[in-house]
Amino acid sequence: MKDAHSLSDEQWLEAFEGQWHFLADLSFSDLVLWLPTDETAETFECKAQIRPVTGPTALEDDVVGERIGHEADHPVVVAWMSHEIAETSDNALSAGIPVDVWAIPVLRNERPIAVVERHTNQMGVRATGALEENFLEIADILTQMLQRGEFPLMQPTDKALAPKVADGVLRVLPNGVISYASPNAVTGFRRLGALGDIEGENFRDLTRSLRQGVESVGQTVGKDLDGTLSLEFEIEQRNASMRFLLLPLWLERSSAGMLVLCRDTTDLRRRDRMLVTKDATIREIHHRVKNNLQTVAALLRMQSRRLESADGKEALRDAMRRVSSIAVVHETLSQSLTEDVAFDQICDKILDMVGDLAAASGTVVARRVGSFGVIPADAATSLSMVVTELCQNAIEHGLQSSSGHVTVIPERTDDHLTIRIVDDGVGLADDFVLGAQTSLGLSIITTLVGDMAGSFDLRPCDEGPGTEAVIELPLDQLRKKAAG
Repeated sequence: MKDAHSLSDEQWLEAFEGQWHFLADLSFSDLVLWLPTDETAETFECKAQIRPVTGPTALEDDVVGERIGHEADHPVVVAWMSHEIAETSDNALSAGIPVDVWAIPVLRNERPIAVVERHTNQMGVRATGALEENFLEIADILTQMLQRGEFPLMQPTDKALAPKVADGVLRVLPNGVISYASPNAVTGFRRLGALGDIEGENFRDLTRSLRQGVESVGQTVGKDLDGTLSLEFEIEQRNASMRFLLLPLWLERSSAGMLVLCRDTTDLRRRDRMLVTKDATIREIHHRVKNNLQTVAALLRMQSRRLESADGKEALRDAMRRVSSIAVVHETLSQSLTEDVAFDQICDKILDMVGDLAAASGTVVARRVGSFGVIPADAATSLSMVVTELCQNAIEHGLQSSSGHVTVIPERTDDHLTIRIVDDGVGLADDFVLGAQTSLGLSIITTLVGDMAGSFDLRPCDEGPGTEAVIELPLDQLRKKAAG
């Protein structure tokens, strides 16, 4: 997070909402954020609310959006006007539940910008023990820091992995000694291989002794862990890992040590490794399929050279081209981390391949204008064969295997993909009717487009000579098919 002094009030409050769960859980309290509705501060409105996961709620109803008028004795108004914490009388009743309420003014540059209320349910108060005592003492320090504008602290780099109070808490004194470790924190250290009592150990020395293969996040772990800087890092051993978030605690003029939150990430890291292994296996499978298809294409090429029948040679060349177009898709998938593919690269390779194989004489210029975007892998295989067949058809019949141009023009919206394949050849016969042909290529195109819930048309170009093939594909149907 940027230095707190460089943040606007709105940015500062947004950062606070990202961390106020620490205060709610440590104080076993509901928190409510009140902001003045205008510069006169005659009325306050509730902008946000959070409940603790460590204790019972004190506010059964959602109060976001509610307003407070200028009531001279209301704790929020008193805190705003006095710049001091205002506390209600002991165990005031709220919906029949005894609740203690603190109103904490949030000061920046000695002026209030908000008021945070702490509502503590006294009916479900926890039995006093080491955990409760340390949590409440830390909560009081954070409350004072909040009042002075010193809280929030550092934002975690990865909120999904960031430790929370319920995951594990260490309290570290200014001299670096661990004065308290919650049961979950002790269990995590035991899994990392720590021996003896955690409490009473020097935190810096303890983490250094366990820090083989440490992953540093943000600042380097080589910095002294002296409680003056926020720090996030992870320790990973062979069979266990734990993530740490260090937050310095400050009294008005001196250090109060550190709040250390820790989370056992062993299962998460194990799952990550499994996913990496799975991804690598899938990519290897695609790579092997691509190699096998290329081998089949090479065998078909060798076989076609041995045939004397012109029709036989042509049939084998068509089969080789179709197999090669599928191989291009698997080659792309073997280099991808997802099951979606950027189809532009596949199309460009198909155009190079088709032009080389199909032009018997002259020069064919095949190019793409526009972008296909990302296509699901299942649809990419069918679409590659459709593009291959249509480009081959344009070269053989439209250009009559001589010189000319073939242009593939994809046009994509959020839910629709239109593909036009245009040639500048001789055009269609006057009596041409789509569907009346016995061509294997057109049959393949019609079948594959139908499987993708799309439509296909073949018609004369609107401007100039040549033929235009148009494919319309609904992307939402392709996504549903891929997901199913």
